[in-house]
Amino acid sequence: MKIKKNDNVLVIKGKDKGRQGEVQRVLPGTQKVLIEGVNIVKRHRKAQGMSGADIVEKELPISIANVMLVCTHCQKPSKTSIRVIGDGSKARICKICEEVIE
Repeated sequence: MKIKKNDNVLVIKGKDKGRQGEVQRVLPGTQKVLIEGVNIVKRHRKAQGMSGADIVEKELPISIANVMLVCTHCQKPSKTSIRVIGDGSKARICKICEEVIE
């Protein structure tokens, strides 16, 4: 997966199209990511004992195919490639500006 925790991403499909947020959690088994402030839904909770029923807002994971990584250098959503750099380690490269994404 080319998207990691704490990356800034842009939603390109769905009800939150055009919104940006930081990745809080990556779920590689289901190919989904949890993004801060995106895909918020309301859940109705049943009354439990003395506490009454309430409505809770929470964020649900969104498919990784519906987001694009925002480059830290050119500030544009871009595709990424993986390249081996000089010291033998792999790095993500922005396809627009050809800079290393950290």
